[in-house]
Amino acid sequence: MKYSGMLQILRYNLPMYLAALAGCLAAALAVALLPLPRPLAVLAVLGATGAFLLSATSLLASHYVYDLSPLSSWSWIAGLFASPPQRWASLHAGLDETFGALERLFPDGGTTLDIYDAKEMTEPSIERARRLGLAAAAPADFRALPFEDASLDAVFLIFAAHELRRPESRLRFFHEIARSLSLGGRVVLVEHLRDLANLLVFGPGFVHFLARREWLRLARESGLAVRSESRITPFVMILVLEKGA
Repeated sequence: MKYSGMLQILRYNLPMYLAALAGCLAAALAVALLPLPRPLAVLAVLGATGAFLLSATSLLASHYVYDLSPLSSWSWIAGLFASPPQRWASLHAGLDETFGALERLFPDGGTTLDIYDAKEMTEPSIERARRLGLAAAAPADFRALPFEDASLDAVFLIFAAHELRRPESRLRFFHEIARSLSLGGRVVLVEHLRDLANLLVFGPGFVHFLARREWLRLARESGLAVRSESRITPFVMILVLEKGA
């Protein structure tokens, strides 16, 4: 669908958008029907306008990122490897953002696991996403991934790792990933960042994302080297990490 990515974001964050709409309507009615002092009326109009613009901007940015950019073709992932990984795992929290593209790119040796943990992943949006778009995948504990040491050539973390809200939990997860990777094995991490670009289009919602320095910390402390870093649109980072000797 031409607008499927934007509509997906709308569905997962519907209460936030409805609250913004309700606030705009309440402000408009207050200005139209109540004898408000002029400064208060101006503040109400400015607040309603800001809420409307922020909601519209975030949806337009989502449309740009998920529907119009090369991101959702996922074919660019193949170019991150000199040769196709023979043993790989995609780890998500109940929503497979690639919609089966990894299986088409790398048809052999793949495993997809759902690492959702209700105690660790506390944002309401992830619960709604799981209800509305649950992908069939075997459950797994992010603290003890069901892989032997050095048994994977690649691990894919597509808009998933930020759902672990505690820093110590994220580090435990990354240690498990590093343990599971073979020498030269790679992690493909795709995430929005808590940065200026995402603040401008997502407003306060950008705090749901993590800063670039946090991903670099996790890589460093789990013994993974940064192989490459790039952007698809100004809003999405692709970080390729590699396990060395």
